[in-house]
Amino acid sequence: MSRIVYVNGEYLAEEDAKISVFDRGFLFADAVYEVSAVLKGKLVDNDAHLKRLARSLGELKMTPPATGEEIEAIQMELIRHNSIDEGVIYLQATRGAADRDFAFPKNSIPSLVMFTQKKSLSQNPAADVGITVITVPDIRWKRRDIKTVGLLPASMAKQAALDAGANDAWFVEDGFVNEGSSNNAFIVTHDGKIVTRHLGTEILHGITRKSVMELAKRENLEIEERPFTPEEAAEAREAFSTSASAFVMPVVKIDGHVLGNGVPGPVSEKMRKLYVEMAMKG
Repeated sequence: MSRIVYVNGEYLAEEDAKISVFDRGFLFADAVYEVSAVLKGKLVDNDAHLKRLARSLGELKMTPPATGEEIEAIQMELIRHNSIDEGVIYLQATRGAADRDFAFPKNSIPSLVMFTQKKSLSQNPAADVGITVITVPDIRWKRRDIKTVGLLPASMAKQAALDAGANDAWFVEDGFVNEGSSNNAFIVTHDGKIVTRHLGTEILHGITRKSVMELAKRENLEIEERPFTPEEAAEAREAFSTSASAFVMPVVKIDGHVLGNGVPGPVSEKMRKLYVEMAMKG
């Protein structure tokens, strides 16, 4: 049976789903999105994702397509329709359809699209061995705190990593690491401090990032929110990234430099374990 998706008020088989050729998300990437994890049929950190969605919409002066309560009700219906025990729900809100013009249309009706993906999140083979990353120049626009669908630079960075035999790429700007292609970046120094770039317009304000940092503070682990260089990352004791779909992902090699013993370090493993436990509890 085909997957059921949601498009502007309708639950449809994916092969029957359509949007207008004039949708501004398609023409201008005039759209924002969120990805929420699902564990045991329950949404993880979803309230925070919906709050970030509202912020993104506000920053772009975009009319919300639905209330947070309505969106969550649709998400739960999609979980039910598609029998999702573990996976993610993607949602995209656009400014709507209008004849092509760079100026914002005055009376367009916002569009809302959602779909599910079944994925193994709590048990991820990559997390057991760790991933490798390369660094690439950050060519994205300056408002990375807004979660827009303009993801071509991120896609190019990910492909550059794969072409180089790595798993992911970290963006570098003015000599400092910003974040990963679809995640926030962390290193662990040799004296045990967890370091990640401070919040600003340079990076996405990650929901999983926030939860992991709260868990680290609960465990009395020291956190420094500051920029770090690729050279510091390559010499770190450990590294990891955080995202809604990968949770905490250990990094074992950066730009060809092996970190520690070349296997996931104790801090990375601990933070992943703690986050999975928290997410499982709902």
